[in-house]
Amino acid sequence: MSAPMDTTLELDDIQRGVLSPRPTPYAATYLAFRIDDRTQGRELMRRAGSAVTSAADSSSPLGDTWVSVAVTRWGLEALGVPRASLDTFAWEFRQGMAARAGALGDVGASSPENWETPLGTTDVHVVITAVAPDSPRLEAAMDRARPVHDRLPGVTAIWRQDCYALPTETEHFGYRDGVSHPAVEGSGVPGSNQLEVPLKSGEFVLGYPDELGGVQAPQPTVLGRNGSYAAFRKLHQKVAEFRAYLKDNSTGPQDEELIAAKILGRWRSGAPLALAPQRDDPALGADPHRRNSFLYEEVDPAGFITPGGCHIRRANPRDASVAGAVRLHRMIRRGAVYGPPLPEGALADDGTDRGLMFAFIGAHPGRQFEFVQSEWMNDGVFFGSSDMRDPVVGSADGEFAFTIPRRPLRRRLAPLPRFVVTRGGEYCFLPSLSALRWLGDLRD
Repeated sequence: MSAPMDTTLELDDIQRGVLSPRPTPYAATYLAFRIDDRTQGRELMRRAGSAVTSAADSSSPLGDTWVSVAVTRWGLEALGVPRASLDTFAWEFRQGMAARAGALGDVGASSPENWETPLGTTDVHVVITAVAPDSPRLEAAMDRARPVHDRLPGVTAIWRQDCYALPTETEHFGYRDGVSHPAVEGSGVPGSNQLEVPLKSGEFVLGYPDELGGVQAPQPTVLGRNGSYAAFRKLHQKVAEFRAYLKDNSTGPQDEELIAAKILGRWRSGAPLALAPQRDDPALGADPHRRNSFLYEEVDPAGFITPGGCHIRRANPRDASVAGAVRLHRMIRRGAVYGPPLPEGALADDGTDRGLMFAFIGAHPGRQFEFVQSEWMNDGVFFGSSDMRDPVVGSADGEFAFTIPRRPLRRRLAPLPRFVVTRGGEYCFLPSLSALRWLGDLRD
């Protein structure tokens, strides 16, 4: 599809939530809306166009506080976007996440019929996300965002999820989270791996050349260019079961931590096995300039240090020899914790819902999010092990064990239960600021 071959990102037209890393710590809220009246839905878009912060505003008086607006396929239909335009969007986005459940491994307890209402339904039209460094500033951001949807009786709030990131950056399984993010050409945001060449902007922002030299953007150009796709996921974590698995498969506390590191690919401090193979190094884990700058192929091609089946090597194989061109499957990943922590040391579930809210951002939902989820997380063929699934977020069913490569004999752990259950999700489109105004000016 033709589009200007512009290598300079128009940051003032791109929503800040697409490219800007979130602060640490932070508080966030996801709000979902249903559009019941097209005219008022368009008014929502007009208001959003003047309220959303752009990627050029990183030094604005609001600091690390911003609001993002995303629209589902059903939302675009409710706004009256013509069918000819809808047909130019990514196929996965047009289907919706619930329809893609089989490919994503959302089966059994994770299947859409078990999702939290109204996630995965055609009622979810608009998702507004607010992010701030703390709860008071989040409420202030919500107050600024409230006029966007307030006093619009034809726009109904149908779901809310509050979430947060701790100063320790840890999630409920105890690992430091949010360690890795790619460098994007033209964004001005450095990547976390100093050894990685920045990726082409068209991998994340529509309307620019990608790694293959192609340019993808829904039509008309004013709607598609400078936008992006996001895959939102609400994931429930079985924390007590995860802790019990580590304890039952270890010989003691030190071995338990080693198994936890082999399963993820990092010690819980964030220090990678690739740079700290023998013992944890909390100082390394806390250093954003060092903790993600490593490769695999030269020092650990067989995975004796960082197992090929561990979570981080699946999510981003880096320079390892695997099936699939790694740079074509990179994503920007945003994660936030929801729910209170399970008390330290508790091995019994307390019945409280807790987990992660994820947003995976990219320009190619099929070969980025869906490929990684189906081929790298829920299969093992890409690194030579057909029956292994990701030990942390894969769709395990108690049949497949996790194997730790070592000499002279590998170590085989007990079969993996499913530690993470999908509670809902949706594919969304993050329009540019000019596209939000265009949507607001639509006429029947």
